[in-house]
Amino acid sequence: MAHTEKINFKEFCKRFADERACKNYLYNLRWPEGFSCPQCGCHEFSFVKSRGIFQCKQCRHQTSLTTGTVMHRTHLPLTIWFWAIYLTARDKRGISATLLAAELELSYETAWYLLHRIRKAMSQRDRDYLLSGIVELDDTYFGATEQGGKRGRGTSKTSIMVAISKNDKGRPQYLKMQVIDNLKGVTIGTFAKANIAQGSTIQSDAYNSYRKPLVKDYDHQYEVFDSNTDMLQWLHVVVGNAKAFLQGTYHGNCRDHLQSFLDEFCYRFNRRWFKDELFSRLLHAVTKSNILGSAVLSR
Repeated sequence: MAHTEKINFKEFCKRFADERACKNYLYNLRWPEGFSCPQCGCHEFSFVKSRGIFQCKQCRHQTSLTTGTVMHRTHLPLTIWFWAIYLTARDKRGISATLLAAELELSYETAWYLLHRIRKAMSQRDRDYLLSGIVELDDTYFGATEQGGKRGRGTSKTSIMVAISKNDKGRPQYLKMQVIDNLKGVTIGTFAKANIAQGSTIQSDAYNSYRKPLVKDYDHQYEVFDSNTDMLQWLHVVVGNAKAFLQGTYHGNCRDHLQSFLDEFCYRFNRRWFKDELFSRLLHAVTKSNILGSAVLSR
């Protein structure tokens, strides 16, 4: 399948050297079995060359290669989009808007716009995937503590819920991270329902707000946290990696759009086995994205 191709730098430069090549590739990604009108499903169309529009011969609905996706109504060449996606995917540490602007000779604002849209596609790709099996659950915090402020729960830092599923050998599989307003039971229950399949085993510490919202739909195993044991070991390792990712690539300047950066980290983590395919998978995610809604995850 096209979205699982391994494409190295030399192959990328060869295959996507001009706008026409990018358009052809994008067409085959969007309509692998030939054009299909998103309105009525008709396969016959006429092409309005002056506007780059496909017009359905049956209902006359007009669509383009980027209609509805996070590239919708873009004024940037597809070659720029492809390069931005490639540079984003190439390094596991990601790329900042400052560096992307320098690499592609763009303004900072344009580079930021591209990365914001790409992260949107990442988020949508993972949104409908539920963690299952044995899941570690905890809260963490991002940002600097105010002078004299409290650390840990009750801090002025931004609160984040973290959940990570484990395989039969107890190794980490998939990750979810979400910025939250508070640690009330209702908030925790909402996060769990949106991200963890019912019937899963959830392991957490004994914080009171975890108990009531998890007791009904999950096998909730909890105990008073002890840093000298392996309790929530993988979750804390991954949280440390996430903070290093945010600090190293973005120098911690992510508070205003923290969820977007967390979505990027989760997307990368959840596909760490496919690093050689990350460009094609990310391009596929961008193509299948929906600027107004969410997309079903397909690894």
